[in-house]
Amino acid sequence: MQNKIKLFLVDDDPLFLKVLALQFAENDNYIIETFSTGELCIQNLSKIPDVIILDYYLNGINKNAMNGIDTLKYIKNYNLDISVIMLSSQDKIEVAINCMHYGALDYVVKSETSFIQLQQSITNIISLKKVQRELNWYMQRM
Repeated sequence: MQNKIKLFLVDDDPLFLKVLALQFAENDNYIIETFSTGELCIQNLSKIPDVIILDYYLNGINKNAMNGIDTLKYIKNYNLDISVIMLSSQDKIEVAINCMHYGALDYVVKSETSFIQLQQSITNIISLKKVQRELNWYMQRM
């Protein structure tokens, strides 16, 4: 039996967050936690998620809430090994590049196919982490 993927979903749109959580819950490979703000996500980083899907804006409810980029910066300062996928309705290359600059591993635009894209991105990230662990294991023995 493979280990379950600890997944944090962070979005200020409660309906979108619920739908996304339900979609991932259909697959038994995930342990899912949802957060409506970057601040709540940060408060739970000690649980060391494998992947965080993080909304870009995060200030739809509270205009003073921490935005996605600031949350991403905090996550990466906390632990570089936590993989972050940015999710946004922004279909601008500059936004995607900015997210990658601060350490996001992928950028997905919210659409009808975003769930499929997120699943594929998570699969790729987990595969990459496995290869990195194996490589580190071999390198330590040389």
